[in-house]
Amino acid sequence: MLGRSVVVSGELSGAEDLLIEGQLEGTIRLQEHTLTVGQHGQVKAEVNARQVIVLGTVHGNITARDRIEIRKTGHVVGDLVSAGVAIEEGAYFKGSIEILREEEREAAPGQTAPAVLSASS
Repeated sequence: MLGRSVVVSGELSGAEDLLIEGQLEGTIRLQEHTLTVGQHGQVKAEVNARQVIVLGTVHGNITARDRIEIRKTGHVVGDLVSAGVAIEEGAYFKGSIEILREEEREAAPGQTAPAVLSASS
């Protein structure tokens, strides 16, 4: 946890979950873990984590392998890239959202089936 009075500038990486209530500017890398920006947290950074939960303020792009949640007290300005994104009513978000998907194989069987049915008709 980074407390309310803590101010960090630079690159932060780790192998455990992190709660930020203070200020951080730079880059955050928590590839296999969760970053939570608390209500008092202020982050100006490029973020890369497994999951990101925002209750405070984030200025910067967020990439999360599993999920990004912006809670109603959250304020995010930046682009989101994740498999899942949830934005609560009342939250502020300005940017773009890209949803990452596993291989999209559903379209190919749907296209093949009508061709087979047409051939047998």
